[in-house]
Amino acid sequence: MNIESLLETQEKKNSAIPTLTPGDTVRVSSKVVEGDKERTQVFQGVVIKLRSRGVGSSFTVRRVTYGVGVEKTFPTNSPRVEKVEVVRRGKVRRAKLFYLRGLSAKTSRLKERRLTPKELELEREEAERLKREEAEMAKAAAEAPVVEAAPEAAPAAETKPE
Repeated sequence: MNIESLLETQEKKNSAIPTLTPGDTVRVSSKVVEGDKERTQVFQGVVIKLRSRGVGSSFTVRRVTYGVGVEKTFPTNSPRVEKVEVVRRGKVRRAKLFYLRGLSAKTSRLKERRLTPKELELEREEAERLKREEAEMAKAAAEAPVVEAAPEAAPAAETKPE
């Protein structure tokens, strides 16, 4: 078994991540574990970097909150990333948008990219495909057999003869 075949099997089968480009404003829902509880946290910002390395691919999202810039890098194939929604498409001329780090929140706004009718149709098809996959995953999770732990044997009640 070679490394390439091992890496191919590790890739996320039904990825809930649409095609991203730098400049897109995205809403990333990721699972966060705090103690013994798990919850979903949403991080919304601009994609400033895409890294395509097969299984090791990732994307970096930047947002400015209360005047402080925050960047998070999300692995594309991570089970912690539940879903990614594209809020708007940005019009940029660079592959890496590191220049946004030096700009204030207002000046770092990007123009919105207008989609051609063909691109718009592809976007709709991809959104429908993602919804179908999400529904199938929910259906499979609901149909999965639930294994419950066997109840502890209760001590036999003593009966008194009357």
